[in-house]
Amino acid sequence: QVQLVESGGGLVQPGGSLRLSCAASGSIRRLDAMGWYRQAPGKQRELVARITTGGTTNYLDSVKGRFTVSMDNAKNTVYLQMNSLKPEDTAVYYCKVEGLLLDSGVYSSASWGQGTQLTVSS
Repeated sequence: QVQLVESGGGLVQPGGSLRLSCAASGSIRRLDAMGWYRQAPGKQRELVARITTGGTTNYLDSVKGRFTVSMDNAKNTVYLQMNSLKPEDTAVYYCKVEGLLLDSGVYSSASWGQGTQLTVSS
């Protein structure tokens, strides 16, 4: 089994910065990509940023230039550096792992973390 442990959420003022982390633990043989999604109340979950193990990234248009996704392949950990935060960034942020293959041979196309709350408010 794999566990996704997210950290770094909280309350921040508009214009502030925060970094989210998500570590995948377990007997992981390989994974294809990691990323962050968010879901605000009454809205659908949306992709915020994603990075492949090869380093290819993609971002939600509204966060381009403000958020940066990175990954430590050796630690199976993905980070989301969020700058110039806005109230509309308020949401629960979920970590997602794609193409996860465990040493046991178990494969999962998508695994989700439990979510971490980000609130941007003065």
